[in-house]
Amino acid sequence: MPAYLVRRIAMTIPTLLLVSIAVFTLMRLIPGDPVLLMLGEGADPAQLALMRHQMGLDQPLPAQYLVWLKHALAGDLGASTTNGLPVLPLIWERFHVSAVIVLVAVALASLIAVPAGLVAAWRKDKPTDLAIIGAATLMLSVPSFWLGLLLLMFFGQYLGWLPVVGYVPMSESFSQGVLYVVLPIATLLLVETGVLTRMSRASTIEILRLEYVTHARAKGVPESQVLRRHVLPNAFNPTLTMIGLILGHLLSGIAVLETVFTLPGLGRLMIDSIFARDYPVLQGCLLFTACIYVVINLIVDMCYPLFDPRVTVQ
Repeated sequence: MPAYLVRRIAMTIPTLLLVSIAVFTLMRLIPGDPVLLMLGEGADPAQLALMRHQMGLDQPLPAQYLVWLKHALAGDLGASTTNGLPVLPLIWERFHVSAVIVLVAVALASLIAVPAGLVAAWRKDKPTDLAIIGAATLMLSVPSFWLGLLLLMFFGQYLGWLPVVGYVPMSESFSQGVLYVVLPIATLLLVETGVLTRMSRASTIEILRLEYVTHARAKGVPESQVLRRHVLPNAFNPTLTMIGLILGHLLSGIAVLETVFTLPGLGRLMIDSIFARDYPVLQGCLLFTACIYVVINLIVDMCYPLFDPRVTVQ
């Protein structure tokens, strides 16, 4: 177990280094001059040169990268060219909005989808299986933004139960804040439940075909124990991998959903920084989301031994 964890953590370090190089290089390939954007088209050439020198943009790219990496490791991602605010606190403030929605939605989807997939695989090709897989296919086939608009129209406009636009931080008013995130969470919950249900069903079917399951049944072990003790732990790992991928994807890619529900999340911040050509914020968002993605997958890898003891000897 300790050796497995050490190997996984050691593999993460070069991955994060490559991610930082990719983000830095990508930002340097974007057309446009950030200094010219900050000072304006009519800026004096001497001012432009001085600003480039102060920002280190007149140095070779490797030197620029090392300076940027040094500051990033210290938690300094620069300042926004739009409002002058530090980038990291701005990202963190927006990230917690996205994190609450994504984590709650994926947790609820997992609690629903894993048992549903298990039941569907156990009752394969029966009416129960067809009903579950049909509902799952329908849910994952509906675009999240369209489903979000339908929920807004029905529960917000037609019934008037929930607010349609705006956002109230839960730190200011927990009850009001919850009302503003119910529909975004419900939208992600419905879509991701379909994805996880199909994954859970597919992995469970593979496990049910193995000989040790047949052997347990032949020994007279009750079906409920076969499913709970032998099938579920071994079938859950592929689903756990999918949960990790979904978490990383949603935390960095729910900009459309945040736009639909007018939420001040991380995805919305990335979109706004692109339109404003706010390069420090965009670069910080890309680095932050990439690191979150890597860390989430590291956590998923570290959870594997909890469900499959064979991992510890690999």
